[in-house]
Amino acid sequence: MAFPQKLTPEQALQKARHYCGYQERCHQEVKEKLYSYGLRSQEVEQLISQLIEEDYLNEERFAIQFAGGKFRMKSWGRNRIKNELKQRQVSEYCIKKAMKEIPEDGYSTTLEKLASTRWESLKGEPPLARLKKTQDHLLYKGYEWDLIQDILKDLRARG
Repeated sequence: MAFPQKLTPEQALQKARHYCGYQERCHQEVKEKLYSYGLRSQEVEQLISQLIEEDYLNEERFAIQFAGGKFRMKSWGRNRIKNELKQRQVSEYCIKKAMKEIPEDGYSTTLEKLASTRWESLKGEPPLARLKKTQDHLLYKGYEWDLIQDILKDLRARG
């Protein structure tokens, strides 16, 4: 089995610039990538600092783009986005900034649309099962409990 050759810090920096230039990355992803090049922790920390100085790496920018993208493309709710950012070891400050970028009116509209679609797809189900499956789907997507309850009340009232 061939082991990947150890890169020099300069080679690793070039690769990391390309890696970060292609798509926004969080610090954790870049650290893992640098370690995979066979660098020691001191070298990794040095390169991370340099990438931040050169603006290849910006955790706030990453968090905002991640949150916006997951909300628009996957219709994720705030809870799921927050949890995913925490798993990527993004700072609480950056998570708060990212949450502010999700438009309030778009958020409610997306939740209503998701709930209605799920509700309609379960038309043949018994009322309680339909309710539970819709609720579970919205919780899985990461929406807040109180918002889900309000939407489900409306859906039940409509039938």
